[in-house]
Amino acid sequence: MPDEKKALHKNYHDNHYGFPIHDDNELFGRLILEINQAGLSWETILKKEAGFRKAYHNFNLKKVAAYTEADRERLMQDPGIIRNRLKINAAIENAKTILQLQKEYGSFEKWLEANHPKTKEEWVKLFKKTFRFTGGEIVNEFLMSIGYLPGAHDSNCKVYKQVLKEKPMWNKK
Repeated sequence: MPDEKKALHKNYHDNHYGFPIHDDNELFGRLILEINQAGLSWETILKKEAGFRKAYHNFNLKKVAAYTEADRERLMQDPGIIRNRLKINAAIENAKTILQLQKEYGSFEKWLEANHPKTKEEWVKLFKKTFRFTGGEIVNEFLMSIGYLPGAHDSNCKVYKQVLKEKPMWNKK
């Protein structure tokens, strides 16, 4: 594995993967990245993360939910992201859905907490009912990446204990 690729994966693994996210815009951003990874390598997504942040107004839910047809076309022309109309439309519609969840629950994070604990299968069913472009692998990776499902790190991994200190949801009884 080339050094640049190793560094990219190591940074994500050591500092982001499996750690809880408490900011709704960042949770939304992680969901966008996981949706866009479908059919592609995670490395491709990590390399484009800055492009996604720029294209989607730093994952600002209110701004993305208000995107117009012109914004959709702008995104379709942006080489800094994955230019897939279904994934772009999912990001915009999912932003609108999260704003609705914020009204009902106070935040996206509180909605996740209100539905915890669930099995992977129950989460997938809930996400498919609630969001666009969220299949089993996307939901599993999203929830593992934010500490709602175990599996981001095994117990031999040096990051595992650090993740536990952050109180991932699967560690709560």
